[in-house]
Amino acid sequence: MKRFLVVGLLILTILVGSYFFNQYWIHRYDGLITRQAAVYRVDPDLIWSIIYEETYFSPWKHGKAGEIGLMQITPAVAREWAAETGMRELERQMAQNPTSLLRDPERNIQIGCWYLEKIHEQYRDTPDAVPRMIAAYNAGPSRASEWNKAPEGSRVLSGEEFINRIDIPSTRGYVVSILDRYRKLKGARAQGATPLQNSASPEKSQ
Repeated sequence: MKRFLVVGLLILTILVGSYFFNQYWIHRYDGLITRQAAVYRVDPDLIWSIIYEETYFSPWKHGKAGEIGLMQITPAVAREWAAETGMRELERQMAQNPTSLLRDPERNIQIGCWYLEKIHEQYRDTPDAVPRMIAAYNAGPSRASEWNKAPEGSRVLSGEEFINRIDIPSTRGYVVSILDRYRKLKGARAQGATPLQNSASPEKSQ
């Protein structure tokens, strides 16, 4: 009996420890997400949901198409961002060693927020813009624009209609998964919870 009690306590300790470690893992960049999202006027809950889907908060990950870091930024997008800053040193660094800069969590989130702000400009006056933004982030703005086209004279596509027009299964699944997570976060916030730990102060800045 004593042996079963010890084993039970050990299992409970492991489960509780795993839960708290996971909470730390997925929220350790919350402060940085909130800060950069505010700079670029995008929803931090959306940024969090994208990072969750892309890399599960693992800044060292690389994608098959050359994407780098937390938000899986491509060097091409990073170079565009560096050029827009007008800072030649950043342009030089991005041209010579984009991997080093993009693996830095703060820089990666900064560029990801900048890119989403650019995408949002295209859909600023479109109802239910979030599915379009997510699709553009994953498959590119030009593809999202094609999916968003409605017959001349007809009403704007609803979010669900837009998703149904996505003809790349992986992108459709990506959009649906992020939307589901994002809406759960917004629902939790509406009920008084704080999905993002805005006061988080991680040791390594993003």
